[in-house]
Amino acid sequence: MPALIPSWRFFDSIAPSPRVEYLLFDPQNENLGSWAEYRPRPERLPVWSMLKRMLYNPIRNETLFIASCAERLIKNEQEYGAHSIAEIFARIEHDIAHGLLKQEGQYLQFRLAFISRQKHGLEKHILFVSEIKKLEPKDASTL
Repeated sequence: MPALIPSWRFFDSIAPSPRVEYLLFDPQNENLGSWAEYRPRPERLPVWSMLKRMLYNPIRNETLFIASCAERLIKNEQEYGAHSIAEIFARIEHDIAHGLLKQEGQYLQFRLAFISRQKHGLEKHILFVSEIKKLEPKDASTL
């Protein structure tokens, strides 16, 4: 039952979760690329997939961990900052190394954005931008 009807008292507060966006680029290239959402939710999901995901969904569990790292980073950067930044970088680099994200550059950066609904439409607020990190060269033998 707790999986179907959660206890709302479990949460400190209910607020939108920050979105993790990443940028892959090369500084020599004038066109630095564009920010992309990391692990966006699917727009549509068949009923069978939804039922299967209720029982087994390791990718979503990891995505929820990334979201909690992002929330902790926004909430208290001093206490959890280094750990959260390292975890988010590690997950993005893992997905690049395993071909889940297209590597378009030698450098990686991520940011945390909140999307809020305003009277005139959706508005994006950038709350955190990471340092730039140089990616290790791809080694075909490790893939």
